[in-house]
Amino acid sequence: MNIFFHILVTNVLPMGIMVALGIVLQRAFSLDIKTLSKLNFYLFSPAIMFDLIYRTAISVSVIGQVMLFFVIFMAGQYLLVEAAIRARGYEPSMKSAMRNSVLFYNSANYGVPLNQLAFAGSKETLAIQVMIMMTQSLVPNTYGVYSVNAHKTDMRQVWKTILSMPVIYVIPLAFLLRGFEVPIPQPIATPVGYLADAFIGTALITLGVQLGSMQWRISRPHMVDVSLSGFLRLIAGPALAWLTVWLMGLDKLTAAALIVSSAVPTSLSSVLLAVEFDNEKEFASQTVFVSTLISIFTVTAVIYFLRIEV
Repeated sequence: MNIFFHILVTNVLPMGIMVALGIVLQRAFSLDIKTLSKLNFYLFSPAIMFDLIYRTAISVSVIGQVMLFFVIFMAGQYLLVEAAIRARGYEPSMKSAMRNSVLFYNSANYGVPLNQLAFAGSKETLAIQVMIMMTQSLVPNTYGVYSVNAHKTDMRQVWKTILSMPVIYVIPLAFLLRGFEVPIPQPIATPVGYLADAFIGTALITLGVQLGSMQWRISRPHMVDVSLSGFLRLIAGPALAWLTVWLMGLDKLTAAALIVSSAVPTSLSSVLLAVEFDNEKEFASQTVFVSTLISIFTVTAVIYFLRIEV
């Protein structure tokens, strides 16, 4: 039990403090969440994505392993959430909201700092987390935009929105520059570094601001749905990840990094998509709030049972 509380205090609590600061700021000053989200979408997130891909040594074998894991894991999650959707008989808007709440997880502003805390700043696990963050950045900005608009918007507008997302250009650019060993000029490298360094703190504060703007309760009509989403994301997610890495026969450190990456709560992007495109905003906000709160204990439990040694 002492180990459990040690993990809670050293790995999870620091992020909780940053999120709490965002909540306090929101309650005191009513910050503009859309401005913060745009800063994250169009500046900090692309910058850290470019910086990590360009600077982190990621071998071809690691890329292959992570991509294979991600495809199997996401397919498994999709089947689970589709079974839940069919059982509940949702309307089209709620179908997309439930899918987004389970399939999109907080691999960036929760996953990156968690990885660095849980694995003592390991470069190997950071490379794995970068790949997960990359894929989890692409999916909401492509499939996510499509899923919340497919039933109500012209597809040309959907594709226009998708193609306006900077992260889909930043990722291949970073891989190309790294692959051809193209040096980044100092006048560009310095501001990219500043923006990347600002990502974790700003992202956690943004998450806190979003949580601070919500009503801290589960509305009765959404109680079962929010609970179902939380179960699929925080319990079924790590269990499915464990099954996937076991089937793939991955080494202990890689397997642990992938399982931890899958244990994080629902991504803030599901709320941003719901707000931006007016699609089940109340449900989306409540799933982020509840899963983030409960993850304090579930993520700690996952790290505890993995017995991580770095």
